Formats: sequence, C-alpha cells, structure tokens
Amino acid sequence: MFYNLLLAIIVSASIDSTMLMIGDQTALHLNVTHEATEQVQLPVFGETLQPEIEIVHRTGIDTATLPDGRLQLSQELTLTSFKDSLFAIHPIAVVSGGDTFWTESMALNVIQPFEIDTTLAITDIKDIEKAPIWWWGIIRWILLGILIAGLAVGCYYLWRWYQRHRKTEEEPINPELLRPADEVALEKLDEIKAAKIWKDGKVKEYQTELTDVVREYISRRFEVQSTEKTSDETLHEMENILVKGQRDDVQCTKEEGKALYEKLRKMLRTADLVKFAKWHTTPDENEQALSTAYDFVKETKEVPSDNVQSTKEEEV
Repeated sequence: MFYNLLLAIIVSASIDSTMLMIGDQTALHLNVTHEATEQVQLPVFGETLQPEIEIVHRTGIDTATLPDGRLQLSQELTLTSFKDSLFAIHPIAVVSGGDTFWTESMALNVIQPFEIDTTLAITDIKDIEKAPIWWWGIIRWILLGILIAGLAVGCYYLWRWYQRHRKTEEEPINPELLRPADEVALEKLDEIKAAKIWKDGKVKEYQTELTDVVREYISRRFEVQSTEKTSDETLHEMENILVKGQRDDVQCTKEEGKALYEKLRKMLRTADLVKFAKWHTTPDENEQALSTAYDFVKETKEVPSDNVQSTKEEEV
C-alpha cells in the first residue's frame, strides 16, 4: 500500500489466493482512494499482467464516493497461469498529475498437481470417448416431423372438403361498373359542383373528393390503377397516353393532349399541396380544378372506334 499525506492518495492491491493449480483462476483487486479534486489515471491492462501471468477478464473501473467526500476507484482482474513457478507480481503504477504511486509487490505460487515423466512420449490424458447416441432425441424429432406432415395433409383435405361443400355465393356487382366510366365520373363531379364544400372552408376535403373522382375515372378508362399510384406515377402514365400517343382510343389531337396533360398536372400538384402541405387555394383555383376535371373526362371519354380513326386521319 502507498499513502501520500500531501495528496491523500492511497493505492492498494490484493489477491484472493496466492497459491493456484495450473490453469486455475484467482482475482486481483486494485483500489485507489483520492480526493475528489485530484485526477487519477489507472493503468490500461492488456492480455497479460506480466510474462506467464494471463488476464482472463477485467472489469470496468468502478467509482464510489466515501462518507468523507473522497473517491474510491476499484477494478478487478481475473488471473491465471499455465507455468509451474513462484511469481513475484510487480507493483502496479497509478499516476496522478506528475506523480506515480505504486502498489506493494505480491507473490503468486502456481503448482503442478502431478509429476510429469519427460522420458515418455506425449500421450492423451484419457482415451477418446465416443458420445452416446441420443435415441430419444432422434425419435422425438422424427415424431415431430410426422406430426407436422400429418397436420399439413389434414389441412389440405379439409380445405378440399370445404371447397366442395361450401355454398357458392355470387358477389354483388357494383352497379357503377356496369355504366360507362365517363358517365359515372360526370355525375360525381356534378354532385361536387352542387355541394361546393370549399366555400365552407373544407378545401382539403374538396380537393380530395375531386382528385378521387379523376383517379377512379383514369383507373377504369385507361386501366392504370391510378387510385393506387402517386401523382407522379399517374402523370407519367397519362403523359404516355396524352402526349406520346400510346393509346389509339383517345380522340383528342396531340396538341390538345399536351394542353390537357398540363391542366391535369396542375390540378394534381395543387391537390397534393393542399392535402400534404396545407396549401390554401383561392376560389378561382378551386373552380379551375373542377373545370379541369370536367374537361379531362369529356375529352378523354371512350368513343366508337370509327370516330377515333377519323380524328387520327384529320390530325395527319
């Protein structure tokens, strides 16, 4: 133990057992007591404390406050050795400022428990033993596999039986699906126009209902699943149809298609700003969005193939 009256630093180390059998382990306790104002640095230990003495495990540095206000640092090292010898454990250094403090040296006696005849060849301590076969474990896994297979087969036949005996109930067909997509869309737009809920401050609901009608119409008319796509994905599909002319069943010319696409893009962008960015639209913008929806449905509605062919020929 090292005690410095000026700095009031106490460094101590102790070992649980000073005598070990080769390969056994013992704990070395390192303790440092110092004033709270002092900066103390404990050593950083590697894999060995010193040659032939290995550190199996080291704890973190534990800090505790004593009743008198001083601090106590504690660390524990688990030691072992595989050499038959009497070791002198060197003092351990602890640094504080420009001073170094040392623990007392300790002794560790490592004993070989049996006598080795060096004249004999190297042999195993014991014969190699074969692990017994765990028959119950193997049988248990086989039974578990049979049970799972039986359950799977049973579920399959139960499902087949259910398919054969269940009553086939025809799902009612949505009446809207039996009517032209443009007819349904225009009716819904008429209802939105009559309600004009945006005048009551329900701008977000108004824009949502309006774009939902247009998306449903696009999904039925062009089969692009607009209700499940983002505005950008929907606009990409409609650009191919209106601007690039990838569909022959659209009666508008290319110039009309470009103008209609730009109106649709503006309407969907404005609706997204209202729904997700709390954008406040003007009354004119709300009226324009409704007008765009009407124009889009009317100008892209499905027409007889003869009319479409005539439009294409006029465009050429």
